Amino acid sequence: MLNNLFKGIFDTSLTSVISVSDFFLCIGAALLTGLILAGVYMYKTRCSRSFVVTLALLPATVCMVIMMVNGNVGAGVAVAGAFSLVRFRSVPGTAKEIGAIFIAMAAGLIAGMGYLGYAILFTVIMGIIYMLYSHIDFKTGNKDSLYKTIHITIPEDLDYSDVFEEIFKDYSSSWELVQVKTTNMGSMFRLTYNITLLKNASEKEFIDKLRVRNGNLEITVSKQESGNALVL
Repeated sequence: MLNNLFKGIFDTSLTSVISVSDFFLCIGAALLTGLILAGVYMYKTRCSRSFVVTLALLPATVCMVIMMVNGNVGAGVAVAGAFSLVRFRSVPGTAKEIGAIFIAMAAGLIAGMGYLGYAILFTVIMGIIYMLYSHIDFKTGNKDSLYKTIHITIPEDLDYSDVFEEIFKDYSSSWELVQVKTTNMGSMFRLTYNITLLKNASEKEFIDKLRVRNGNLEITVSKQESGNALVL
């Protein structure tokens, strides 16, 4: 009786129907692999919460798509064409947005193939898991605030090679000079650093000491991009 609820409305006597037990088994295994992959990726890697959640959910989404497409060449071609549209989106999205697009496409595909019960069940499961993962502390939120990009303007006669090294040692655990650019008709340099602030470091005191060293010229501090773009 339960299997009849999840039978596709377009199924025939020659169509093999996925049992409910197999569905839960595959989805459970996919969610487990996603959680393991997310945990492995986080090991000594700086990543955002949205990327971790997306990485944990994508295996289950792909698993569901593959189960629905299995043996159906026409559906496989349609899926390939639909998923390829994500690559050519006009406005780049975050990892969370891309993951939501995949989940929505998977649910639509399932419903379109006639598996209405599975479409609803899949959406409910992924929604619950998604909200659960969103409330789990992946220990990335607090660290994100420590990664900063600093732009420092200095006079052209100031040797920038190690002028701020002493200050960086006091307020950051690591730093890297990623760009040197001339500005103001070549009379000044604009230095760009990626740094990791110490946990208890005062950002204001840090900036004040930099201002003393660069002659109170312009200093800009911004959140550092994590670089975890999901390229599709």
